[in-house]
Amino acid sequence: MTTPENAHEKFVEFMAKKKFYAENYSPNISDEKLRPILTQKINEVALDFKKISESNNPTNEKYQEAIRIGLLKFPEMELGYDSEDRERILLYFQEIMDIVGLQSSNGQLNNFYYGFDPSSSDKKN
Repeated sequence: MTTPENAHEKFVEFMAKKKFYAENYSPNISDEKLRPILTQKINEVALDFKKISESNNPTNEKYQEAIRIGLLKFPEMELGYDSEDRERILLYFQEIMDIVGLQSSNGQLNNFYYGFDPSSSDKKN
């Protein structure tokens, strides 16, 4: 994969912005105490993506692994996320993916949100 020329600046902007506040029709975080925890974790994911993007060989596989590891940072049952919180987390993942032009999480984001990938062809009737 080729890293977009402005990726570094976009990562810096992403990591600097306030997260998990009411914005773009999204409600505020369900529990204010989660905001700094979630912000730190999503910024760690962005930093992992930034490192891959600046490496000599950024690949889809490396980004997919970063998504897998990143999602493990968000054990929703343990911290009590509601569906809006999970949705916000996924929107930030998508924003990070957009920075590097990654088109798909290979179903990982759906698995995180729904517990399965509804777009998978292996659906059971």
